[in-house]
Amino acid sequence: MANNKALGTGGRKSDRDLKIRVKTAKGRKVASTKWLERQLNDPYVARARAEGYRSRAAFKIKEIDEKHKLFRKGMRVVDLGAAPGGWSQVAAKAVGSTVDHPLIVGIDYLEMDPIPGVILLRKDFTDDDAPAALVEAMGGHKADVVMSDMAWPTTGHRATDHLRIVHLIEIAADFAIEVLKPGGSFVAKVFQGGTEHELLHMLKRHFNTTFHAKPPSSRSDSAEAYLIAKGFKGSRPAEGEITPEA
Repeated sequence: MANNKALGTGGRKSDRDLKIRVKTAKGRKVASTKWLERQLNDPYVARARAEGYRSRAAFKIKEIDEKHKLFRKGMRVVDLGAAPGGWSQVAAKAVGSTVDHPLIVGIDYLEMDPIPGVILLRKDFTDDDAPAALVEAMGGHKADVVMSDMAWPTTGHRATDHLRIVHLIEIAADFAIEVLKPGGSFVAKVFQGGTEHELLHMLKRHFNTTFHAKPPSSRSDSAEAYLIAKGFKGSRPAEGEITPEA
């Protein structure tokens, strides 16, 4: 008979004992091994598989929506940096997008398998003609939500990585201001270092509320958070028009 004391929990192994451990294979870096081990032990990865989502990231936008009420039936949504498609999947279900009446447009330079109810563009959003391609795909309609999970590959240099992600947020926000309906929302991934004051100031001029959030599915050891701007005040003023400061 096994000694219960040896097991430490009255015959049941501890959570630590139940974790999957991955041995370092020849040619695999230690960092890659740790990433694989973390993936295999991540409950959100298992949930994503079980619920048919393409990535654990789907739960981030799902949790943001549950708390901050981004989506409603019939809304039109633009997904910037859509691959592998988890955010578009969540949005399509939430707004009732269908193959016959698609309400979601996603864009990414990576190839993606089709998603029912989603128009997917394989294109880099930073290309000069990308905004026009998205507007065309929306059929001339304004968007209710623009969401961005875009991120550059990290360089390891914090200042450089911060500037690169801020640049992505800036062009995503600029696009959102051009295509959103009054009352619309903008959501974008940011990293530690926060959001530049000028960008926040600009968003506050165009949205009623602006704040940061970190959903439960965002790993605690990750530097990522999400910038949320709600209540778009309306189209960008014409050149030379003076607007009051918020």
